Amino acid sequence: MTKIVAKAKIIALVPMRHHSQRVPGKNYRPLGDKPLYHHIIETLQSVPEITQVVVDTDSPTIQQGLGENFPAVRVLPRPEALCADDIPMNEVLAYDTSQVEADFYLQTHSTNPLLKTETISKAVQKFLAVHPSYDSLFSVTRLQTRLWDQFGRPINHNPSILLQTQDLPPVYEENSCIYIFIKDTLLARRNRLGERPLMFEIDANEAWDIDEELDFEIVDFLMSRGTGKQVTRD
Repeated sequence: MTKIVAKAKIIALVPMRHHSQRVPGKNYRPLGDKPLYHHIIETLQSVPEITQVVVDTDSPTIQQGLGENFPAVRVLPRPEALCADDIPMNEVLAYDTSQVEADFYLQTHSTNPLLKTETISKAVQKFLAVHPSYDSLFSVTRLQTRLWDQFGRPINHNPSILLQTQDLPPVYEENSCIYIFIKDTLLARRNRLGERPLMFEIDANEAWDIDEELDFEIVDFLMSRGTGKQVTRD
């Protein structure tokens, strides 16, 4: 670990709502042998570069579960004014950073249960090695497939030249798994991403985000087959 990594105070922020529009009770619904949010908390607590894990939530269920299972996690009760469905995440993070001081903040979600400890650690180390040349980091997934815009125009390929998909120039999807930023950038831009963000690529299997019912089933399948993190089943 480099000297700058050892000295930096890095707070992991994990926003968790009680209510979910598409998958009821998503954040605390069982996945494998434990509630969904347990997976990311266990992962974050194993990252050596992270100073503390902080959960912002309006959920009594999650607050109680954290107190019983993760006493080292700091809980920030979410103010009622920030609980509506249309509140931007950046406003929630602005509140969180006003309550917890740090050199850097790393934000992820409970809906990314396949994220690995070593991946998060590599992201932190890579960012610290290039900061301040890059002022923020966000994780991405590489796509090498033929993409078209809403008007039927090719985005990343020439239809007259039928390249194999593996030979297409890659494009990258923001996968919402990892963000690293500083408070000043967040408050000045009202955005986690600064003017010079660094893309950090994550394998698609690890970057799976649970947003729909089908996502739950796929991630559960990957875990049960050993493709994702191992889980213990009764």
